[in-house]
Amino acid sequence: MLNYQFDWSTVTSGKYFEWLASGVKVTLQLSALSIVLAFILGLLIAVMRMSNNKPVRWIAHAYLEFFRNTPLLVQIFFWYFGSYKILPTAVNDWLNGTNFEFAAAVIALTIYTSAFIAEDIRSGVLSIPKEQMEAARSAGFSYLRSMQYIILPQAVRLTVPPLVNQFLNLAKNSSLAMTIGVMELTYQARQVESYTFKGFEAFTAATVVYVAISLVITALVNIYNEKVLNIHKAA
Repeated sequence: MLNYQFDWSTVTSGKYFEWLASGVKVTLQLSALSIVLAFILGLLIAVMRMSNNKPVRWIAHAYLEFFRNTPLLVQIFFWYFGSYKILPTAVNDWLNGTNFEFAAAVIALTIYTSAFIAEDIRSGVLSIPKEQMEAARSAGFSYLRSMQYIILPQAVRLTVPPLVNQFLNLAKNSSLAMTIGVMELTYQARQVESYTFKGFEAFTAATVVYVAISLVITALVNIYNEKVLNIHKAA
């Protein structure tokens, strides 16, 4: 071990670089799609959680408690091995005809992360003075319209920091998709290690890429915040 020679060229050229590059592409696709779907679903669950309809509120509460309190890895295996028992036959046939492993990972990441996003959004909504909802309702807005045009736009801005954390966690959690054969970055790094016995180099490269993805997400959010702040100052 003391004589180990770090060979960075192993992962910066040739087919092993191509493996890692393809893994980065899959990781970005998996993360981006899951982030968008998780935000949309989380927003829906948050609205349901605050509904005046008790059955709707109970369903949302059960959803949150179940998916927030079960490990992501278990959920990935659950959807991978059990989807044919839960989803309609037509949906399963379509998934099997495309990339089933990728789809199962997206479903698990989306559902798991949406439960946390829903609570973040709900906390943002609760921080908005209730008088705003009352004013919107008295002006003739329905509950959903009040949420859509008055409350949620403010709540989402307030919850940007925790939402960024959820997005970062999702990007990192995507590495668990390797357990069901999704050829993302961690999977490809493991492949490089298996073929070359250069695990240090392979996982150093993977670590650098994950850090870079996280920094890019943070930078994009900071740019968004600055633009929003400038708009408010101009107003």
